[in-house]
Amino acid sequence: MAWASVADLIGSEGEVALVGVPMEAGSVTAGRCDLAPDAVRRTLRRISTYDVETGREIGTHVHDFGDLPVQGVAPADGFAQIRDAAARAVQGHGLTLLLGGNNAVTRPAAHALGIPLANVGLITLDAHFDMRETDVGPVNGNPVRCLLEDGLPGWNVCQIGLAPFANTAKMHADARGAGISVYTIADCRRLGIDEVLDEALARLAHKEALIVDFDIDVIDRAQCPGAPGARPGGMPVEMFFAAARRLAAEPRVRLVDLTEFDPSLDVADVTALTAARWVAEILAGFSAR
Repeated sequence: MAWASVADLIGSEGEVALVGVPMEAGSVTAGRCDLAPDAVRRTLRRISTYDVETGREIGTHVHDFGDLPVQGVAPADGFAQIRDAAARAVQGHGLTLLLGGNNAVTRPAAHALGIPLANVGLITLDAHFDMRETDVGPVNGNPVRCLLEDGLPGWNVCQIGLAPFANTAKMHADARGAGISVYTIADCRRLGIDEVLDEALARLAHKEALIVDFDIDVIDRAQCPGAPGARPGGMPVEMFFAAARRLAAEPRVRLVDLTEFDPSLDVADVTALTAARWVAEILAGFSAR
């Protein structure tokens, strides 16, 4: 029997939408996150549709909208284009996947849901608060602060996987002051990712729609060399995959993004395979709805 890969599920129609957002401008650390969407699509050929642990085959098809022309475009200048393209995808699909690109794509993605930000819940898996100041405009280090300034209530935000020695005291204080729910990587290990997600989803139970930002730098650096912001001691990759599957199974999750993968830093395709496996986990979770 021929090998069936996740790449075979991607075409011109499907229940799930895929939009490449190769934005690299505005990165705090210069790099080539714009190469990520193409690298992930290529690597999907190496990811089977069959999950030996559950005995199930992924059958969900994906409508690939291609990549937006946002290379070299500043986040402020690309905001409307990303928001509008993501909104078109969201309107016709049960779930939309944005392949970044840097983390600046998360702000327009939240606006793409087409509902007031007061009704949107945001979950981030990220080593960082993304609460840098906005005096220089939107960058990949401040999408959460930008969204707060746009009107997203802090109570609507749950941040998971925050790393030691990767943030500032002011960012932490500002997050707490805004009412954001904060789970450090130590909390994730102590409680387990299932309990953390249970608490996050319960907190956001009355939100109309959810968006999840999967910043790949939340993963331990040894398991994710192609993420410039990843740190030693980060989230084990199996925890990252479990979170992806669990959150994609939640019907109110309308959009997920994968950000901060820089293929130019990768070693032995470790991060590319991680990102491609993330796509498979998202599709497996969605198929369980």
